[in-house]
Amino acid sequence: MQMELQQFRKLKVWELVDLPPNKCPIGTKWVFRNKPDDRGVVIRNKARLVVQGFAQEEGIDYTEVFAPVARLEAIRIFLAHAANKNFKVYQMDVKCAFLYGDIDEEIYVCQPPGFEDPDFPSKVYKLDKSLYGLHQAPRIWYETLTQYLLSKGFSRGSIDMTLFKKEVDGELLIVQVYVDDIIFGSTNEGLCREFEKVMMDRFEMTIMGEMCFFLGLQVEQKPDGILIHQEKYIKEILTKFGMDDSSPELIPFTAQTCLTSDDNGNPVDAHRYRSMIGSLMYLTASRPDITFAVCYCARFQANPKESHEKAVKRIFRYLKGSSRLGLWYPKGGNFDLHAFSDSDHAGCRINRKSVTGGCQYLGECLVSWQSKKQTTVSLSTREAEYIAASSCCCQVLWIQHQMMDYGINFLHTPLFCDNEAAVGIAKNPIHHTRTKHIETRIHAIRDAQEKGFIDIIPIETRKQKADLFTKTFDKPRFYELISMLGLISF
Repeated sequence: MQMELQQFRKLKVWELVDLPPNKCPIGTKWVFRNKPDDRGVVIRNKARLVVQGFAQEEGIDYTEVFAPVARLEAIRIFLAHAANKNFKVYQMDVKCAFLYGDIDEEIYVCQPPGFEDPDFPSKVYKLDKSLYGLHQAPRIWYETLTQYLLSKGFSRGSIDMTLFKKEVDGELLIVQVYVDDIIFGSTNEGLCREFEKVMMDRFEMTIMGEMCFFLGLQVEQKPDGILIHQEKYIKEILTKFGMDDSSPELIPFTAQTCLTSDDNGNPVDAHRYRSMIGSLMYLTASRPDITFAVCYCARFQANPKESHEKAVKRIFRYLKGSSRLGLWYPKGGNFDLHAFSDSDHAGCRINRKSVTGGCQYLGECLVSWQSKKQTTVSLSTREAEYIAASSCCCQVLWIQHQMMDYGINFLHTPLFCDNEAAVGIAKNPIHHTRTKHIETRIHAIRDAQEKGFIDIIPIETRKQKADLFTKTFDKPRFYELISMLGLISF
C-alpha cells in the first residue's frame, strides 16, 4: 500500500487541497488481489487504490469514456501471422498504466483509507492524473499511449485501433495493445529490443519475455509452431463447479441431444447456471469444439431447468477428458485467407429458427469461428444457408481489412458453402423472385462477390468444416471435424 502511494507521489498524480465550495469528493478504497503465474502459483500480493467511480456524474466528472479493446480474433490473427513469419512474440506489462494520463476534468477524491494526513484530515486530493476506477481512465491511458507511439514513428491500424506497426528497412514491428498488456514481435529481433527500450524510457514496464500467458490463453511457442490452449482455466472451472472428480465424456453432446424450454421440468439455481455458461463462453476463445454446445445451452439462461443443467454438466465432463486440447498454428506454409459457412434448417425446436455456423482460416490457422441462431425463420434450407454465407462474408471482409494493416491484401477469398442453391443466389441476381422475402442487408454478399472480395464456392458436405458449429454429431464425425479444424492433443 505504501509502495502504491509512493508511485502516486513519483508520478505527481494528485495534490492535497481544501475542498472548494459546491464540490463533492469521490470516495476511494483499497482493492487487494493475489497475482498467480500461468501455473497458478501466487507470485505477488497486490494492493491498488481505486476511485469509487459509480459516484461520478456524467457531464460533470466525465464526458467521453470509450476506449478501444483488442478482439480475441485480432490476438489469434497476430499469433497466426507470427507463426507464418517464424518470429517470436514477446509480452510486457505497464505498471500502474492509468496513472500516466493527464486528466482534463476537475475531480476531487477523499484521502486513502488508513493514510489520512493527521495534520489536514479534512482536506481532499485534487487529481492531476487519471486513477483506477474513473470512467474515463481507460480512454485517457489509450490516448497517452497512442500519442507516444505515434511520436516514435509508429502508425496505427486503420481497422484495429489497438494495433500499431513500424517498418524499418523492410522489417515490420507489430504491437498489439490490450489495456496495459502489450504483445509485440518482429522478424528482426533488434527492433523488439529497441521497442522495449522506447517503452521503458517513458513508462515503468515489466518485461515478461516470450508470450506464454495472455488474457487467460496459454501460448506455447515451439520450433515448429504455436499452440494455444486453456488447460489451466479448465482445471479452475472444473474445481469451481465441483466437477473435477466427475467421469469424463468423449463428446459434449450426443447426436440425439435436443433441448427444449422444458416448462414442466424442475427449476435449478439460475445464478449458478449463468455462471457456468459464462465460464464456458470464455473457454470458447480456444475451444471451437464446444462452441455449438455452449451456445445451445446459453439459450435457456432465463429459466434453466434440470435438463439444461444436465446438458451443461456433460460439457464439463467432456472438458475433463479433453483438457489437453488446443489450437495449433504451424510455422511457414500457405497463408491464404479462406472461409467455410454452413447452416442447419429449423434446428431450434422452440421457434424453428436455424443456426448459422462459420469459420475462417489463414493458411492452416483457424483464427475465427461463429455459431449463432438466426434472427428470422428461414423458409427453406437454401435461405438458411444463404443467410449463413452472408454472415460469414461479413467476418471475411473484417479480416481482409485487418490484414491490410499487416501489409497483406486479400482478394477473391474462397468462401466454401455446401448448398449449391445458396451459391446460385449469391452469384445470380435472376433468383430475385425466390429471395424477395429475404432482408435486403443479407444481399451484401452479392455486392462482395461482384467486387471480387470473395468467391463463393460449392463444397461437399463431408468436407464442410463449419458443420461443427450448427448441430450435434456422433463420435466418429465429431472427432473427424475437430481434426479438420486444427485442434490437437498436446
